[in-house]
Order: sequence, then C-alpha cells, then structure tokens
Amino acid sequence: MSKTLIVANWKMNPKSFKDAAKLFEMVEKNVKLSKDAEVVVCPPFLWLRELRSKKLSLGAQNCHFQMSGAFTGEVSSLMLTDAKVEYVILGHSERRQMGETDAQINLKVKTALKDGLKPILCIGEKEDEEINLVLERQITQALEKITASQLEQVAIAYEPVWAIGTGKACSADNALSATLFIRRILTKLYSRFLAEKTPILYGGSVSSENCAQYLDRSGMNGLLVGGASLDADQFVKIINTVSKR
Repeated sequence: MSKTLIVANWKMNPKSFKDAAKLFEMVEKNVKLSKDAEVVVCPPFLWLRELRSKKLSLGAQNCHFQMSGAFTGEVSSLMLTDAKVEYVILGHSERRQMGETDAQINLKVKTALKDGLKPILCIGEKEDEEINLVLERQITQALEKITASQLEQVAIAYEPVWAIGTGKACSADNALSATLFIRRILTKLYSRFLAEKTPILYGGSVSSENCAQYLDRSGMNGLLVGGASLDADQFVKIINTVSKR
C-alpha cells in the first residue's frame, strides 16, 4: 500500500441513510484525488452495500474473528468481503474501551487478512500512560504470528486516545516521535524494509487546518478522520489538501 490513505470513520453516524447517501455523494463529487491518494469511507455496517463509488473505497469499522456462529450483533469478515468491502478498522480505542483485548484484536487481524481484507490497526495511549510501553504492547500482540507478506496489507493508525474527539490534536513533533518508534518496533519484529513500507496514519482531532503537518512534518502516510469526516466541506478540504502532496 504505497498510496496516501485518507480514511473516514463515521462511527455511529449519521442518523439516517438519506443523510449518509448525501454525505457520501458530496464527498465523491467534490474530491480531487491524485493517483497517489486513496480515500476509504467506513460507514455503519447497515449501509455498506448501498454506498458505491468509483472514486471512494469502502471500509468497515470492525469485524468478528469467527466465520459464523452464535455471536449476536457481530459481523464476519466473509460478510464484509461479500459486500465488496476492502478495508476494516480494527482495535479502535472505542472498541478497546468496550472490553476488546489485544488477543482478540490479533485474532481479528488474522481472520481479516485470511479473508482478503486490509486491516487498519489502531493503536494509541491514554493521557496518563507511557506511550512507548503501550504502543509496543499493542503492536507486538496485535501482529503476533502475522507474516511479513501479510504485513504488506496492513496499515497502522496512531490515535492517541486523549486526542480523539477532544479538539486536542497531537503536535507534529510528538506525532513524529510516535512514527519513528512504531517503525522501530516493526523493524525489530520484521525488517527495516517492511517497517519503512508499512503505512502509518494519524488520527485524533484531525482538521483541514492541521492535516498537512502530519504528512509534511511527522513522516506519516495518511490520516484516520473521525468527526471532520461527517462534514462534507471539511472532509473534502482535508482530502484535497493531502492529495496535492
């Protein structure tokens, strides 16, 4: 995955399919994508089959690690690939806060890769946590028994928990430190070549005002956008700003 990735995580929004379709269409109509950029929209499961575009890729916000079974309320990776979904967000801090463990995330990453999905693995520390300890644990455990060839289908999204939805975006310098540390971990687990090749995205209060700094000054390869992706004008501005680079 050599392209710049701009990923929209809609979470449990918007309130109706009518609003979702309008948002999707406005983004599709107004983005100016270079050949080196890719936009991935991750709506609620319910609308994945309904939203289709030649410009925009589709991602899911989660998946289960079992193929099928008595797992009320869950969605399998096979169901997602059947719906023509390409990407899946895994390990988001909001899922971790619901009790999801590193071991479960590892199972989900394995299953998603086996079934042809591209995982976007989310990692990040809380405000009172030691960043290096948290990132090393989350990456090492989530990628346990993931092969070098499989890693080529994985993107890592660094989202400091304290920055998500708070308006307190991580500084470019701190984001650069996180990027370098993530690549150091990947070098230790795999190789320097794969560490440099793995896309690293920034997420956490991304806006059209700060989006460029994470690519220009922090050595990152893309963005995971939450709240700003629900505002078509704001999200298009982010895409078009980033896509020019």
